Amino acid sequence: MDIVRRQWLAAACSLGAGVVLVGCNVPPPEDSEEATDKDAKRPASSEVTAAEDLMREHGVLRRALTVYQETAARLKTAPGAVDPDGIQKTAKLFRVFGEDYHEQKLEEDYIFPAVQKAGGLTAAYVEVLSAQHQRGRELTDYILSATAGESLSLTRAKTLAGVMESFVRMYEHHASIEDTIIFPAWKQTLTLEQMDQLAEKFEEIEQRALGQNGFEDAVKRISDIEVSLGLADLGQFTAPPPPKE
Repeated sequence: MDIVRRQWLAAACSLGAGVVLVGCNVPPPEDSEEATDKDAKRPASSEVTAAEDLMREHGVLRRALTVYQETAARLKTAPGAVDPDGIQKTAKLFRVFGEDYHEQKLEEDYIFPAVQKAGGLTAAYVEVLSAQHQRGRELTDYILSATAGESLSLTRAKTLAGVMESFVRMYEHHASIEDTIIFPAWKQTLTLEQMDQLAEKFEEIEQRALGQNGFEDAVKRISDIEVSLGLADLGQFTAPPPPKE
């Protein structure tokens, strides 16, 4: 009887332990699985990193540079056929979106100081980039002033064309250096948590400076300018085939 009793107790204990173990292996609530599933299906476009935000803003500014480049060429050959209003609107967009917001509130307040503090060869770029920001503002002032009227004289048109071409030459390389050297160096100074926090911070700054849909509004503005100047068709920029020798 003692042996039987001990066997029965051992079996009962084993069964109890099994119940405890099964109880510990509780599956996650259905709500948790649904939340994970929703996150997995959320569009990638809904998550914009701080670095991506900076580079897509450069995309808007590069489209403005294309407007400058194309209208400068027209000003040299047929200034009377160029509506100064399109150039004026482009300069205003560059001033508000590029200089007052992107350059001053993001790059000069957050990016450049972090890169400069990290030191090294990359930090040497900051002084030149800052000087180019200032020169760009001076050139924008001139473009705004020159296009304030309804028409351009031949002499003024040629001078304006030269100013816009020098602006394009400077800023194209400027933005490329930021995209390929400055922004990657800046990212190296941050943890993933800090990068996430800055993405939210940049979004707040954008909304304060430009409104609820600042980037989207800037894209629409440059698109409308391209349409007004006959630059909306991407196909017109396709390079011709190489010569047959």
